[in-house]
Amino acid sequence: MEVTLRIPDDLGSRITASGESVSRRALEGLALEEFKRGNLTEPELRKMLEFETRYELDGFLKSHGIFEEYTLDDLEQERADLRRLGF
Repeated sequence: MEVTLRIPDDLGSRITASGESVSRRALEGLALEEFKRGNLTEPELRKMLEFETRYELDGFLKSHGIFEEYTLDDLEQERADLRRLGF
């Protein structure tokens, strides 16, 4: 899907002054908002943003103040898995 945005010239020149890709920033903003709303899963977000690894996605989310929820149950499950594997 291709989307076109119309931005007034005076605002557009300020937005592009940093030299960063406005298209990429718009895509990231949309994808992040849809993820926050629950409309995209992590794998879908990773696909949309074309990140090759889960690590890249994690860094992106952290840079935007979104941290994976990690509960006590998650910790206990990891501990059980490590014991099962002999660690």
